[in-house]
Amino acid sequence: MNKDDKKEELNLPDYTIANILQTGNWMNETFSDHLKQFALSIQQFQVLRSLKKLNNEPADLQTLQAEMVSKNSNTTRLVEKLRLKGLITRFQNEENRRKVEIRITEQGLELLNEIEVIQKDFENEVVSNLSEKEILTLNKLLIKIRNK
Repeated sequence: MNKDDKKEELNLPDYTIANILQTGNWMNETFSDHLKQFALSIQQFQVLRSLKKLNNEPADLQTLQAEMVSKNSNTTRLVEKLRLKGLITRFQNEENRRKVEIRITEQGLELLNEIEVIQKDFENEVVSNLSEKEILTLNKLLIKIRNK
């Protein structure tokens, strides 16, 4: 079998999806390794980052769930683990006792600021062999795939 025969056998959609999944898994595993030194999971990091974006405004569980990259995350469990670590607070709303208000603590902000330095280095390393034009094209294509 020569090279041309292999090209004909290549299933481009399958190859593309496998490549995207492998790359995503590699990035998750690599960033997870960076987070281990802080005893955090990627999902816990995402919760902290979502709370930071709110500038000390409270969030509820539904808001945090909507912000998660992985919609299968057990947000209640993640929030409780972060609360036990002192990184967030969780209170019942005075007017609506069924509603829970979640905020990031000062300790959580300090930890997140430390992690964000590592995150930026990681992100820059991931795309270091791509030009700005290639990065923009890659983003446009990934968005196009998701918005089909």
